[in-house]
Amino acid sequence: MADARGTVIQRNDAAGALLPRAAPGASLADAAPGWLSAAHAGRRIPAQDPGTSATPPSGVIEGRSFEAHPGVWDDGAVTWWLIDVTDHQQAREALRTERERTAFLAKASNTLLSSLNLGRCMDVTAQMAVESLADVALVIAPARGHRLPVVTCVRGGVPVLSQQKVNPDDVPGLGEALRGFPPVPSRWIDPSAAPEWMVPQGFGAVGSVVITPLPGHGVPAGALVLLRRAKSAAFTEEEEVFARLFAARSGAAMSAARLYAEQSAISEILMRDLLPPTLRQVSGVDFAGGYRPSGDHERIGGDFYDVHPASVEGEPSLVTLGDVCGKGLEAAVLTGKIRNTLHALLPLADDHSRMLRLLNKALLNSHHTRFATLVLASAVRRGDEVDLRLTSGGHPAPLIIRADGTVQETDTHGTLVGAMPSVSAHTAAATLAPGESCVLYTDGITEAKGGPMGDVLFGEERLARALAGCAGMPAEGIVEHVLMLAAEWLGGRRHDDMAVVVIAAPRAHPPRAVNGATRGRCTG
Repeated sequence: MADARGTVIQRNDAAGALLPRAAPGASLADAAPGWLSAAHAGRRIPAQDPGTSATPPSGVIEGRSFEAHPGVWDDGAVTWWLIDVTDHQQAREALRTERERTAFLAKASNTLLSSLNLGRCMDVTAQMAVESLADVALVIAPARGHRLPVVTCVRGGVPVLSQQKVNPDDVPGLGEALRGFPPVPSRWIDPSAAPEWMVPQGFGAVGSVVITPLPGHGVPAGALVLLRRAKSAAFTEEEEVFARLFAARSGAAMSAARLYAEQSAISEILMRDLLPPTLRQVSGVDFAGGYRPSGDHERIGGDFYDVHPASVEGEPSLVTLGDVCGKGLEAAVLTGKIRNTLHALLPLADDHSRMLRLLNKALLNSHHTRFATLVLASAVRRGDEVDLRLTSGGHPAPLIIRADGTVQETDTHGTLVGAMPSVSAHTAAATLAPGESCVLYTDGITEAKGGPMGDVLFGEERLARALAGCAGMPAEGIVEHVLMLAAEWLGGRRHDDMAVVVIAAPRAHPPRAVNGATRGRCTG
């Protein structure tokens, strides 16, 4: 207790132990810390109204934090109750720090997992680490050959990728981290032993180092190296634990990105074989094909086509076009099996019925429960004409566009493949004169539902009328025209897979003048 002039009037034993010089009669300015005597002299005394929430004076005494709560007497004397709030402040600071770290880890998880690009994950890991953990962060991926991919980021800078031809075992703790072993405590690492490739140019002396693994899914995703300057505070045990928590999230994101990249590469390789081929002229016969999967986001489905050139010049090329029950990836897998089986049966290409029987047997013996329809076409150039043999296995019959615009349906029919113990098929023969075409298509074209009311099938008749206007068009133009008409008919509605193949006899070359005389084209 001190009077209005700042003289100590009274103290209890606890105050005496805390402020031994604050004896009765002593000046408060001489016996108490400056923050307390200044509060008394300046009358920075919070109002005594219980409804107010003024902040009491506070400060440090003997290394501990205190708040001074006053009680004012009528004569101006003040009783100062000193409350030790050290533990409370420490708990509040720990709670604030924990909340900040939790928010940081949540942000790290969201940011890292939003990208499935490995390089991006490494850059983000390095950037976030220097924001909250270190002056320099290095994200090191497992070695590629004899080089380590390293992303380095200095606080305030941008991540930089480099390839280091070094031995990670030369750095204490780095080799172990890259192999997924528990981290070495930072106090065991000599900062002065950090190699040149690890310390950015102009960084100065390294004060402390943390090396922690980036755990992945089953295998390590890499290592995280944190550096602090000599003038900065060394890493505490709590900070090392926090770095490991951050590394766990970064490692999971990097591992997911690497796994996604590997799966994408595998999928791309497999899909390359499942995609329909680009068709061209083969042995004097024009071929063109077009494919549209059922979903705009998909690249493969249940429709397929192939052209197999003859192994001997002058022999027929084999065209296959089919439609597997269903759509999407599962149907595409079966199309791959059918295409491979048909490729293996090419030595029997002259006998369409036998090929269909053997294919039917192969599908029945497989684990697939789907069936397929398809059409086989053998095409060979004979002079200016193209001879065709066409066999349908439960598939819509091909249509022939004659030079005068007449559209003829070929007389071929048969049973679908992969559903019944036996199949039957009837082969039809046709000849294409120069400029005439044969159109093979899947039912995704004719069963496209749309029109003004959105519930009418495109249908065989509408397709035949459209093809009648394609007389004399090149094969590529017919394919594009059919797919365009089907798309316009759909008007953006859902649809099945669509595939079209056109076999065309090239137009005969017109006579040309040579030295004033007309010379015709000779064929033999």
